[in-house]
Amino acid sequence: MSLLSDRSPSTIEAGQFRVRFKAMGTNCEILYRANSGQQAEQFRQSAMDWVKNFEQRYSRYKDDSLIGQINAAAGKEAISITEEDARLFEICDQMHFLTEGLFDPTTLPLSRIWDFKAPQPKVPPQEIIQEALSKVGWKRVIRDENSVNLPEKGMGLDFGGFGKEYAVDRVIELADQQGIENILVNFGGDIHAKGSPANGNCWHVGVEDPKNPGSPNFVIKLSNMATATSGNYMRFFEYQGRRYGHLLDHRTGFPASYSCHSATVIAQTCLEAGILATSCLIEGKEDGIVRVDQYFGAEGCIRAESGLRWTQQFHPYLVQNEKN
Repeated sequence: MSLLSDRSPSTIEAGQFRVRFKAMGTNCEILYRANSGQQAEQFRQSAMDWVKNFEQRYSRYKDDSLIGQINAAAGKEAISITEEDARLFEICDQMHFLTEGLFDPTTLPLSRIWDFKAPQPKVPPQEIIQEALSKVGWKRVIRDENSVNLPEKGMGLDFGGFGKEYAVDRVIELADQQGIENILVNFGGDIHAKGSPANGNCWHVGVEDPKNPGSPNFVIKLSNMATATSGNYMRFFEYQGRRYGHLLDHRTGFPASYSCHSATVIAQTCLEAGILATSCLIEGKEDGIVRVDQYFGAEGCIRAESGLRWTQQFHPYLVQNEKN
């Protein structure tokens, strides 16, 4: 990341600028139109600097990050936070409430015991799962506008489940501040689009087919909206005849049902879209669709073994429904 900005100059393609780089463990891309090369470069530099600082501050894999410090101090002391940190924690609180607890950033203890990268992954013993569950719970986090404290040793925060989505929205905010009106930000498939590309009246985004990874199953159109897809079909292991996906359900301590392969949600922010998509996989197809249907400004679809289920107004976003 220290050389990220030097290795990622903007290029001009089809009347718009393109920036590509790696951050937060994924491929990132920003497409945007600018009034001048100077404006394009100024925005590129500010976006790259913001992403670099964000990863450094909130990655749980960095001991000196804020999250690393909070986790290391669990059961010991509170850690001071900035105004930006407080804003992020307040968003966590809001999304925890709006999803009725399905979104919970304190699930790190579960992630530690479910090792999907092990040469031969196994299901943890029930007593280990229960011990991890006893350390999960957003409402247990002690915080105010100046500090955050995890009251019990072994507790831990993990922003990996929503960090990219939040970063996408913040880069869009940076674009607004600098007069960039036509832009698409794509961090590992988490996308927020404003305005339109140089060669069309809206941005087109392919949604991956779980049965054929790497190929789109359908294409949606976006303008001044965001989308995110949560999948349970790429990272998994099989143990004693059963398949376990990587998405963990903190209500049970086990992976969410593998019967739901993916969920795609369109919402006003990428953060909302990502959290709703993940919630859909945890809840299952029927309850997940109801949750998205009831969420203001959101539409989505869930792909399960039993078929595809859409919200009532998802179809207008499909490209094939476009009259022009």
